Amino acid sequence: MLRWFRFSVALLSLVALGCVTSNDNATADDIATANEEGWVSLFDGESLNGWKKAMENEESWQVKDGDLVCKGPRCHLFYVGEEAPWKNFHFKAEVMTLPGSNSGIYFHTRYQKTGWPTVGHESQVNNSHTDPVRTGSLYAVELNKVAPAKDNQWFIQEVIVQGKHVLVKVDGRTIIDYTEPADQQPGDSFERVLNEGTFAFQAHDPDSEVHFRNVEVKRLP
Repeated sequence: MLRWFRFSVALLSLVALGCVTSNDNATADDIATANEEGWVSLFDGESLNGWKKAMENEESWQVKDGDLVCKGPRCHLFYVGEEAPWKNFHFKAEVMTLPGSNSGIYFHTRYQKTGWPTVGHESQVNNSHTDPVRTGSLYAVELNKVAPAKDNQWFIQEVIVQGKHVLVKVDGRTIIDYTEPADQQPGDSFERVLNEGTFAFQAHDPDSEVHFRNVEVKRLP
């Protein structure tokens, strides 16, 4: 009964959005297909097409066996493809950390030649590094101190932004549910304010190795 109720609610939502009409005999597969529409792949699994490395320690980023891999000193990798920028979106990527590794997923950021990105937010990727701020945290804004995933295993990290609201999920579980205060102002060193921008991945330090794959984003109203 509960499953049928959820199916009915999803169907009614699609009717309201015009995805199906009330005369359609929509199936669960139809609804799943509609829910998957609008996703754009940002990584082709073969090259860095659409991406641009910061101008420091560029060797820290490589494509290996279909994965986007960071290993080495600090270097940020920015998405510069034609789909940017994004304001409201649903981002997701499969991530795997090796023991003791630290990385991050930036959003609402912009290309920067060197240094830690000063614009936008970082969704932390860290399950066992010495930094106690764990995977899913909005770095320096809303912190999670308990690792939601394990090293050497793939997990899905999602960032969903609509207006001033941010959700960060790991393997479907909500880690951060944050609403930016109406009076939030840029800081002197870091502009951690929701606006619009692109995405970036972080190579953090020489002892960190993190893999990314199936990097996708869907623009939201």
